[in-house]
Amino acid sequence: MASHPIPVIFLLIATVLPAITLGKEFIVGDQFGWTIGFDYKTWTAGKEFHVGDKLVFRYPVGVHNVFRVNGTDFKNCTVPPGSKSLTTGNDTIMLATPGRKWYLCDVGKHCENGQKLFITVEPAVEVAPAPSMALSPAQALPAYYSSKGAKDTIYQLSSITIVAIVTLIMI
Repeated sequence: MASHPIPVIFLLIATVLPAITLGKEFIVGDQFGWTIGFDYKTWTAGKEFHVGDKLVFRYPVGVHNVFRVNGTDFKNCTVPPGSKSLTTGNDTIMLATPGRKWYLCDVGKHCENGQKLFITVEPAVEVAPAPSMALSPAQALPAYYSSKGAKDTIYQLSSITIVAIVTLIMI
């Protein structure tokens, strides 16, 4: 019997897709961007940052920069010698590890005037595994006749249809 590539691809997607962590993208300062005269402490209030999320620092090129520093340098608005600055005006930082993160601009007195950002990065949010698509007739029929509503019934029937299609492809 010949092997069909479509079922193999489907199984790979069904197995790998739920494990992918989908991160959020945060534009630092929202529509104001990375600038002086903005309260980044207020901006972070109520936001949750997780491993896999991205920070995007947007600012006019040549006017600002971004340095990642430690807590002491953040407090003192200093940049350690040899630190690498981000200067593209559209700098994206992937939050790769949990913990405290500090960023600042070292142009002029920008940091002293509030152009600095402190966040705490939490572990990655795991995507819940996809529900099993295989339903026995005993599971599907009671859902169809129940009073749970049309949404549950449509989900159950869709699941059965998908399982039937996959089964036909594999034959």
